[in-house]
Amino acid sequence: MKEWLSAWARRRQGDDGLPLELQARRIYILPTRVGLPAGALLFMMLLTALNYGNSMALFITFLLAGVAVMGIHECHRNLKGLRVTMAESTECQAGRPGRVRMHFENPHAFVRRALTLRCEGAPPGRFELPPRSTGTQDVVLPAWPRGRHRLPRLHLETRAPMGLFRAWAWIHLPLEIIVYPRPAGDLPLPSADGSHDQRSGAAASGSEEWSALRPFVAGDSPRGVAWKLYARGAPLLVAQYEEEAGGRRHLDLRQCQHLPLEAALSQMADWVQRCEQRAEAYSLQLPGTALPVGSGVRQRRDALRALALYPHG
Repeated sequence: MKEWLSAWARRRQGDDGLPLELQARRIYILPTRVGLPAGALLFMMLLTALNYGNSMALFITFLLAGVAVMGIHECHRNLKGLRVTMAESTECQAGRPGRVRMHFENPHAFVRRALTLRCEGAPPGRFELPPRSTGTQDVVLPAWPRGRHRLPRLHLETRAPMGLFRAWAWIHLPLEIIVYPRPAGDLPLPSADGSHDQRSGAAASGSEEWSALRPFVAGDSPRGVAWKLYARGAPLLVAQYEEEAGGRRHLDLRQCQHLPLEAALSQMADWVQRCEQRAEAYSLQLPGTALPVGSGVRQRRDALRALALYPHG
């Protein structure tokens, strides 16, 4: 039944474009689990008052019924006219919950109270909007595997002001989420010639001269740490060689060919992250995809996107 209603709403509404204003025709309202027994109680009060001809009981019954009807109106109005102006996805990693940031606008002179926004399979987020204001709310997404995913239907709901009724609207945004591989792995960074960087052990033993020292960052091999300097009270520093100082790494999936595909892609993502932490330029080579040498936010995004979409693109 739930799947049938979902498919029916999708056919009825289609995809939503932004900005989107919630109209009355797409807002649904039903009694809550508290509202149903409250309605049954009012009906029993009405029967009792009619049976005994008690005018005071009739007055109280109709007064409470009027309050309930006003509650229906206020609950529905809490969503009517609300605007969704923008939606943007944040970075998502495989196996971890992602997020989509929704931007709302309340153009009217009353508070939008007790709003709940959620994606199926994930916990809801609760917020409210003051009169004539804008605000943002993050939608938590389920933990998805690596790849391209379509944003599921979003559920916007309110039970204000009394909790006897719930009004809701479904939002279908044509938004795609790219889920990156989760950075993981313990292989050392490849050197500029494409081989694994084995120089860290030499630095630890002092058998090879280094060109510079840089601060230790997460993911660095402990063998590259200048332990003698650390023992003298210096902070954790890592030896940097001439080749490393040049900052040109060539990351190739064939360097991880002994690993299962998902583990290899996670290792590549870990290398990308470590290159960015070191501010080193790097290239990325996958079968059918070649990313030239570069660095920075755009290079990182393009590299992780290529890893996320491999091998389907």
